[in-house]
Amino acid sequence: MTVCLLLLSVVALTAAVPVPRLLTRAAWPEREPVVGLWVWQCLVATLLLCCLTALALGAAAVFETVRTQLFAPAPPAVTAAYSLSAAPPWTVALVLLLASGAAWTTAMLARELAEARRCRAQARARLRERAPELPAGLPPARGPVLVLEDEYPDAWWMPGSRPQLVVTTGALHRLTDHQLDAVLTHERGHARARHDWLLHLSSALATGFPRVPLFAHFCDQTHRLVELAADDTASRRCGHLTTALALIELNQHRGVLSCASSNRLLGERVDRLLAPPPRLHRRHRALTTALAALVPLVPLLITFAPGLTALS
Repeated sequence: MTVCLLLLSVVALTAAVPVPRLLTRAAWPEREPVVGLWVWQCLVATLLLCCLTALALGAAAVFETVRTQLFAPAPPAVTAAYSLSAAPPWTVALVLLLASGAAWTTAMLARELAEARRCRAQARARLRERAPELPAGLPPARGPVLVLEDEYPDAWWMPGSRPQLVVTTGALHRLTDHQLDAVLTHERGHARARHDWLLHLSSALATGFPRVPLFAHFCDQTHRLVELAADDTASRRCGHLTTALALIELNQHRGVLSCASSNRLLGERVDRLLAPPPRLHRRHRALTTALAALVPLVPLLITFAPGLTALS
């Protein structure tokens, strides 16, 4: 069991520190943001599985009740292969640390979801106040698109149990039909991929563990890559130039496209749309996706290796 815990620690540290730093320096995620998001998720899953399996093995070594529950259906040879009775003295400290981390992670996720629900409720309340009044006898608007009377050009997706796409009349007046279609396709791309859940997860992990490089980079890259992925969805339907012009029309009055602006992401998105980078070859995309999916299996293989060896 000591060897398993040490190997899991090595894999966890590798996934938490050097790999995310290398991944942030790579240029290919900008060419394939969807694949990049998948790789980041697999990397986070690897770290979480390392912690979870190490917690299970450590708790089985320290607590007899846990050992009985985990190894009840296993043959005696499998239990003996883990040498749970010969656990090192630092196992108790490791179990306490991992249990505290698991509890803190759960608390951060619950806090993030509660905050997101509260913000959505407040946003929907403000939308009800701003929505135009309909003639008496007509039911309230509950369709997928809500148009607000506002000179300020804007459009956004409101997630939730009844998701809605909100567009202001300022955006309708400023954008052409093709540009409006690009904006709507961009927002629908966020909705189909459920990017809101991915953003909540990355924010919760980064807030709970700000000193873990993987979680900090995961949060930053997720906010960046989801926008690039939605831009690609819009550009494939409406064209790169139309999507870029739609972004400019919606945001030029905010000053975010100026050189002095601190919001560089929007400028990078426009530049990327005007000069789109070449996509990876289909074989490279498939290989990267498959290899990333195999990485979370490493902690499981380390954990089950002694038992499988004993059975063979």
